[in-house]
Amino acid sequence: MTFNELVEKVRGLAGKVDANGRDFLAVQVNIEGKESGVFYVEVKDGRINVEPYDYHDRSCAVTMNLTNFNKLIDGKLDPVLAFTTGKLKVDGDIGKALEFSKLLK
Repeated sequence: MTFNELVEKVRGLAGKVDANGRDFLAVQVNIEGKESGVFYVEVKDGRINVEPYDYHDRSCAVTMNLTNFNKLIDGKLDPVLAFTTGKLKVDGDIGKALEFSKLLK
């Protein structure tokens, strides 16, 4: 899977989520490794936007490699386990990172 395919997969997942009544959330996702890149997921006004850009006014940033992030959004990697084993790094509000992981499941 390429970085661009991952962004499209996240967009597809986001399109299936009912974001009505959810609080504002802005998470920047940093993908490290061979297929690296940056994108953000924003929940605002009942909509979820996924764009391949930095988000400077974010709630948090998560950093993973592409394989582990793909496992995370497929439900094959527990976010707490990923964090405690160092596969997932969080910069900012850890609670918002957990909210983000639940949003895409």
